[in-house]
Amino acid sequence: MRIFARPEVTVVIQFGDSRLTVDGPDQQPTFDGLVAGLVPGIRHVRAERLECVELRMSPIVAYRLLGVAPADLAGALAGPGEIWGSAAPLLCEQLSEMTTWAQRFAVTTKFLAARETTRMADPEVAACWERIIADRGAVQVRELAELTGWSRQRVWSRFTAQVGVTPKRAAMVVRFRRAFDLLTVGRSAAEVAVACGYSDQSHLHRDMAAFAGITPGALAAT
Repeated sequence: MRIFARPEVTVVIQFGDSRLTVDGPDQQPTFDGLVAGLVPGIRHVRAERLECVELRMSPIVAYRLLGVAPADLAGALAGPGEIWGSAAPLLCEQLSEMTTWAQRFAVTTKFLAARETTRMADPEVAACWERIIADRGAVQVRELAELTGWSRQRVWSRFTAQVGVTPKRAAMVVRFRRAFDLLTVGRSAAEVAVACGYSDQSHLHRDMAAFAGITPGALAAT
């Protein structure tokens, strides 16, 4: 399994006998799952047998549910135990005892509901995130400042603290993901560069290399 930039926080809860091993510059001991922010770096995750529940949530939702600011996950991976403490292995045990996916999803939903906090992202930060998604990454910090009535500096600092990356970086990830999806369905690099607002194919190539570790041509050929 490959982990790279996505416009969501990814949570993988491994409940089988095989543990996950992460290959990367900051390789960690094996663990029973992982939590990745929007830009965790390019990682390869290995397991002899992957049995897991995978969750993807917006950073706005993650800020409320995970008990940790997405900023604390920037550029790194964490294990569920680092986020949820001793409750994480108990969840894994419960999932392993379930016999259907419906039961596992119900158990996971109940687990998350019990950990929902009253901590909420600023409405202005949530509005900025929604604008970035709606505009597919084609938005500038100036426009976000106008949207919120905040200064650019305040938009930058509050958004980064609650989403985990700067507004500019978030917009880059959203645009990258759209380009990634278009390439995987067979669109040419030239078409994708224009459709996603890249200045040229070299610009697209740089983002693909940075966020996915693969060239547009190689991705389109998969």
